[in-house]
Amino acid sequence: MIAVIGGSGLTRLPELNITQRRIVRTPYGLTSSPLLFGTLGSRSIVFLARHGLNHSLAPHEINYRANIWALHSVEAEAVVSVSSVAALSDAYEPGSLVVPDDLVDYTFGRHSTFFEGQQHEVVHTDFSDPYDNALRRALLEHAASHNTPVHSRAVYGCLQGPRMPTRAEVRRYRNDGIDIIGMTGMPEAVLARELGLPYAHLCGVTGIACMNGGREAACNLDDIHAIEKIRRLLVDL
Repeated sequence: MIAVIGGSGLTRLPELNITQRRIVRTPYGLTSSPLLFGTLGSRSIVFLARHGLNHSLAPHEINYRANIWALHSVEAEAVVSVSSVAALSDAYEPGSLVVPDDLVDYTFGRHSTFFEGQQHEVVHTDFSDPYDNALRRALLEHAASHNTPVHSRAVYGCLQGPRMPTRAEVRRYRNDGIDIIGMTGMPEAVLARELGLPYAHLCGVTGIACMNGGREAACNLDDIHAIEKIRRLLVDL
């Protein structure tokens, strides 16, 4: 059973044939939404709306530990995390899909490990490759079989949010080698790694951050074409 975490624009999957709704209470509190079990095409999945079913949770308010712990507790085999991102160059055009292969974490104050407190030993998690390579390949091969172009290489920068970045911050991210930016990819990825859950990120580019005809301007994140592509791609994943 594959777990799909839906982000902005994907709080519901109309194609999902829901067979069960389950509220999971975890040692870390409640999940962002009930877990929705069902079938998508011929595949059994469990779906979780990261921001809540009514998109009521800002990125820094999400209970990432509860979400990942709950998916692990129901024996999900892997996690496909879906999110909207802004690109930092026109190499990643609005409406395109990206499966990043690396990330930089700019968040702060989020609970980013299950191993804290005196009852736990100190654990240093190997995170040199933040995404599961086999799951990434499966996503890319699935996309290719559906003739859906996907960028297979990108560095994802996870911002704290909920505000958009300043012009100076965007310049900093570009200097850091960031290709796309979002606000929810961490600590999801490292928490999944700690529990041994294969995790990959499927991103839809919904705008180019602070770019308008070559001039820096307000961020534009209103393109829904990428989310529609993602919905179609998730069928029979």
